[in-house]
Amino acid sequence: MAQRQSLRDLQDRLARRLSAAKTEAAGISWLAVEAGGRRFLLPLVQSGEIFSWSPVQTVPYTRSWYLGVAALRGGLHGVVDLAAFPGVGASVPHGLPLDRLTSESRLISLHPALDVNAVLWVDKLLGLRNPTMFSALGERAGDAKAFLGRVLLDAQGGVWQELDLQTLASDPLFLDIAAE
Repeated sequence: MAQRQSLRDLQDRLARRLSAAKTEAAGISWLAVEAGGRRFLLPLVQSGEIFSWSPVQTVPYTRSWYLGVAALRGGLHGVVDLAAFPGVGASVPHGLPLDRLTSESRLISLHPALDVNAVLWVDKLLGLRNPTMFSALGERAGDAKAFLGRVLLDAQGGVWQELDLQTLASDPLFLDIAAE
C-alpha cells in the first residue's frame, strides 16, 4: 500500500513539474544574440541547435556573407555571417572577419522544419527573452526586408531587431550563395 501511495506522489510531482515547464517555456519567445554590434531576437520555435565555433571550410565563388561550410554533428551546414547579410548588416569583404571571432562566437542552426542546412554565425549569445522584458514594441520599418520584424526597446533603452528565420530561409538571396 505504501508503494502505491509513493507512486501516486511521484506521478503528481511529475505532472506539476511538466505543467510548470510548459508554462515557463510558453513565456520565452526569443533567443537573444549579438552580431556585428547589433542585437537580434531569433524566435525559439524557428531556431535549432547552438554550436560553439567550428572550423569553416571556405567555398570559392560565393558571396561575401557566406563563409563556407562546417561539419556539425556529422552533417555539413552552410555558414552565414548574420552581421554581413544584406538587409541585416553592412557589406564586408569576402572571408572570415578574424577580428570578430572570439571564444563567445556561436553558430545557430535553423530549425530542421525549415529544411535548410545552414547556421548563422553570431558574435555572442545574450540569453532568452520574452515580451515582458521590453518597454516598447515598435513597428516593422516599411522599407525593411521581409525577414526583419519589429524593432523593440528593452527597459534600459537598448534596441533589438526581431528576425524571422522562416522568412530568411526562404529569401531568394539567402538561397543563392553564388558570387555575382
